[in-house]
Amino acid sequence: MNILVTGGAGFIGSNFIKYMLSSYDYKIINLDLLTYAGNLKNLEDVSANHNYHFIKGDICDRDLLYDIFRKFEIDVVINFAAESHVDRSIVEPEIFLRTNVLGTQALLDSAKNYWKLDPSDKYSREFKEGVKYIQISTDEVYGSLGPEGYFTEDTNIAPNSPYSASKASADMLVRAYYETYGLPINITRCSNNYGPYQFPEKLIPLMINNVLKSKALPIYGDGKQIRDWLHVKDHCIAIDTVLHKGRIGEVYNVGGNNEKKNIEIVRLILNKLGKNENLITYVEDRLGHDRRYAIDNAKITSELGWKPVYTFEEGMDMTIKWYLDNKEWLEEIVSKEYEKYYEKMYSNK
Repeated sequence: MNILVTGGAGFIGSNFIKYMLSSYDYKIINLDLLTYAGNLKNLEDVSANHNYHFIKGDICDRDLLYDIFRKFEIDVVINFAAESHVDRSIVEPEIFLRTNVLGTQALLDSAKNYWKLDPSDKYSREFKEGVKYIQISTDEVYGSLGPEGYFTEDTNIAPNSPYSASKASADMLVRAYYETYGLPINITRCSNNYGPYQFPEKLIPLMINNVLKSKALPIYGDGKQIRDWLHVKDHCIAIDTVLHKGRIGEVYNVGGNNEKKNIEIVRLILNKLGKNENLITYVEDRLGHDRRYAIDNAKITSELGWKPVYTFEEGMDMTIKWYLDNKEWLEEIVSKEYEKYYEKMYSNK
């Protein structure tokens, strides 16, 4: 199997590539533009693997996509490539629309055109056997939950940020290519991921980094926003399960069954690192900040047999230890560009 992984130098993508290379004798082609959150150091330990190929490029570049499909005879596309930070989407939404919507469309068109049994027949719905396109999405497309209930695959999509709106739009395009053209697709929607190699604009690595430097810990609003947390390794196994067992055309929610308030996460990190709570600083809440996300993962559990392995306590211990053991990686990531962004987002709130 020849798999095109887009955005494979990012947090989840790099973890997925390493997991797949350790589990199968598949060829993995990693296409990544290496924007601020893409880092080839995440993949140094597999860079010499004969089944791994890296290509620097943009998923909006249709000529490049055509060359990749043809040269590597791509069987599967797994699209991680996305602008993913809500705060950035509030400041620069057009960047998110280009990558997350137009980039997805370019990938869909490339897959559709290359995988057709008869590419000359634009009305044909017949595709090569064994091909599949998987869109990696997010629970944020569902919007915000009240204090009760869970997101299911049948929950109405109601995004509340430019980021989640761009991901919801991409999901709708993927669905449309299945319904209109018969393209073999799956969509996965995950809850908040955590684990090694996560860029320190996200809550957990941001707080770990700041605690290590005795810097203030900026908490939006009252800090009682609730998220369901999923260890990245569990997410990788879920995607692998959907790749091999997922029914064509289906959406699968992937949740960790770990609902936590943001302030609980911060206090846990402070406790694990032996710091007191005087570092906590409450800042003005994010615009359109969703109050609660929680996923019902019954479909993927009952249909495909996947379930999360890591408890939150175990996963957090492993994650904190990884960042403590990889301070050099963290220091290189926290560049001057990141520091400017950090000051812009938090200093005047």
